[in-house]
Amino acid sequence: MYYDALKNDHGLPHDPVNAIVAPRPIGWISSLSKSGTRNLAPYSYFNLIASRPALVVYGSSGMKDSKRNIEATGEFVCNIVNWDLREAMNRSSATVPHEVDEFDLAGLEAAPSRWVKPPRVKRAPAALECRYVKTVALPSADPEVPHFFSLIIGQVVGVYIDDDFILGGLVDVTKIRPVARLGYFDYSVTDSIFAMPRV
Repeated sequence: MYYDALKNDHGLPHDPVNAIVAPRPIGWISSLSKSGTRNLAPYSYFNLIASRPALVVYGSSGMKDSKRNIEATGEFVCNIVNWDLREAMNRSSATVPHEVDEFDLAGLEAAPSRWVKPPRVKRAPAALECRYVKTVALPSADPEVPHFFSLIIGQVVGVYIDDDFILGGLVDVTKIRPVARLGYFDYSVTDSIFAMPRV
């Protein structure tokens, strides 16, 4: 098949693009409101985009609590979701009033970060403490409609890794078993890897 991506006239029950660009890592973003309310939300439009300094980006639709908090306070944490945390991550994705603490909602314990104020998920195998860099407004598919999606970029200033996942001086991804988003309501987990040296 072939379809016009701007018209989105694929004729399928769901947009297939998310199923094609997969798997996508999940940025489980923790932040604090200016009044100190904790927020925790998963974003599957997330990735590392640079190193030295390390920069991360996630895509947000509309003015969600994470975006509002980060722009107001300048800090956030990207928690890594693994298999053991998949259900808690899913619970934290619920649409709830901004005063609701998703750590409590998902039954999660928080741990203090070292360089930023928002806490990390204590059971997360790894977490990236970030300082806000900028928000980039993305163009709309319809020139008559203002933008709805934004990219939030952060600089990684601190990295937490659970020592149980470092073996022989390397992070063992198969032991972490990170969860990634596919299309629709589907996810994947990394259980095996293969090496392919550059030629």
